[in-house]
Amino acid sequence: MPRPIRFAAAGDIHADDANRDDLARAFRGVDATVDLILLAGDLTTYGQPEQAALLAEICRPLEVPVYAVLGNHDWHCNQVPEIVALLSSAGVRVLDRSWAIEEIDGASVGVVGLKGFIGGFPDSQLPDFGEPLLRQVYAETTDEVDALAAGLEAVAGSDHRIVLLHYSPTASTLEGEPRGIWPFLGTDRLAEPIAEHKPDVVLHGHTHAGTFEGSVGSVPVFNVAVPVIGRDFFVFELDGATVHAAA
Repeated sequence: MPRPIRFAAAGDIHADDANRDDLARAFRGVDATVDLILLAGDLTTYGQPEQAALLAEICRPLEVPVYAVLGNHDWHCNQVPEIVALLSSAGVRVLDRSWAIEEIDGASVGVVGLKGFIGGFPDSQLPDFGEPLLRQVYAETTDEVDALAAGLEAVAGSDHRIVLLHYSPTASTLEGEPRGIWPFLGTDRLAEPIAEHKPDVVLHGHTHAGTFEGSVGSVPVFNVAVPVIGRDFFVFELDGATVHAAA
C-alpha cells in the first residue's frame, strides 16, 4: 500500500524584515519532515521584491519541494514578475493559473494553483452587468475559474489532487469575518469546478478571522491563514482520498 503523503501548509506569512528569523525557523522546522510545503498566498507584506528576496533566501536551502500561489498583498506594488523570478530562482514553484505534478515515492500528486478572486457568495454576488469596471472584475474571476477547471482536468489522473488558492471558494470558511466584507474574501464561483472534479483537498488563506475547516460538497476545504491555524504551518496527511491532520 502507498504510504500517506505529508504536506505542510500556510497562508498569509507576510514576509518582511520584522519576521525574517521567525520564518526561517518555521521553514527549518518542517523541512525534511514533510513531502511538500504549500503556501496559500500573501507571501510578502506589501509585494516588494526585497520581501520576496528574503523569502527566497529562506526557501533556497530547503530539501522538500515548495509550491506557492500569490495573494492580494503580493500584487500591491504591481511587481509580480520580479517577485515570481526571485522565488523561482530559489526553487519555489509559483503556480499562477497553472498546475504541476510531483512524484513522491511512486505516487503522483497533482497541485493546481491560482490566486482566485472576489465576487461573493449567495445573496452577495457581483453580477456580469453594469459598469465596464465591474464587469472587468467579473471577467477576471471567470478567468480564474476557467484556469481552475483546466488545471483539475490536467491532473485528473494523479493519485492525489490538491487545489491551492488564496481567496476562498466557500462561505463555510468565512464564519468569523464580518459578513459585509465576504464578497471581497472570495467567491463560490470557484466552487463550481471543485464540485465537478472533486479534488482530495482545497487550501486557501486570506481570511484572517475565518474558520479553519469547511467544504465544497464532499470536498474538504481548509483555511490555512496563519492567524487561523495559530501556528507556523499546519501539517496534513493524504491517505488515499482522505485528508486529516498529521499526528
